Amino acid sequence: MESVFITDRGKVRELNEDCGGIFTNKTNEKLVVIADGMGGHRAGDVASNMTVDLFKQLWEQIENIDSPDQAENWFSEVVLEVNKQILAHSKSNEHCEGMGTTIVATILTKDFATICHIGDSRCYIVNDSSVQLLTQDHSLVNELLKSGQITELEADNHPKRNVLIRALGTDENVEASIQTIGWDEGDTMLLCSDGLSDKLQTMEMESILLNGQNVKLRAERLVELANENGGEDNISVALVEHKPVCSEGGC
Repeated sequence: MESVFITDRGKVRELNEDCGGIFTNKTNEKLVVIADGMGGHRAGDVASNMTVDLFKQLWEQIENIDSPDQAENWFSEVVLEVNKQILAHSKSNEHCEGMGTTIVATILTKDFATICHIGDSRCYIVNDSSVQLLTQDHSLVNELLKSGQITELEADNHPKRNVLIRALGTDENVEASIQTIGWDEGDTMLLCSDGLSDKLQTMEMESILLNGQNVKLRAERLVELANENGGEDNISVALVEHKPVCSEGGC
């Protein structure tokens, strides 16, 4: 698998409260994580960094992932543990009170991808001809859209479009959305914070993601365009391409 993670402060924010990374376990399976923190002074930064560090530590302790059920159960257990630790930290540190973070993460094996998310950070799958959104935002605006109270055009310009109905670390009860899909050689997985998805239209994403360049160049161009379109928020992007496994005799 060919992979890259990029995070950028953007053009307006003084601090980058996004955090993320791509981590490999003992059997070369990948965990990709992006967290977009929120809270008071520097607290969002604390929440997102804690989240990514904890996911990384727990991932590197496991031997391997054999099945989708195992991957989904791992995510369920880790989300509960990370949520508990963020809550405890916010309660014991006054300047972190009320902090939280979104999370989007995926476990990638050669046969399947298991996706976990809370909040409005997103996951897409890219193949030869399309870019498909795999997650649904846990946001007030998305709930209004799903119930038919507003249109897609109204959702794009809604004054409360950044209000979340779920976040990690803000409540003792947390529920992640978890799913598993198959993915094939040539597919690419995109994870991003809303600093990217809010600033690029689907056609703009497709023009970059389907242009055949390597993942580093595509990720850099996505961030560059989000900044060109305003860059009001922090921007984080992870791309992982499912490359063929080559033997000693070649591919």
